[in-house]
Amino acid sequence: MKHEPGIFEQRDREAEAASIARARADVAAGRVHSHDVVKEWLMTWGKPGRLPFHEWLAARNGDS
Repeated sequence: MKHEPGIFEQRDREAEAASIARARADVAAGRVHSHDVVKEWLMTWGKPGRLPFHEWLAARNGDS
């Protein structure tokens, strides 16, 4: 029996190209965060009061 690819195995090359273009634009515009900052946020997962990244970042930087 031939394996039929599932819904998550089918590539959408157009969507992938658009995603890569957005990522490159973000990097070029400086909309990136360091590994250490993301790691610090990930360490909050599973703990009470966990916030979405941008909310956590605002609170961490005193912007909230």
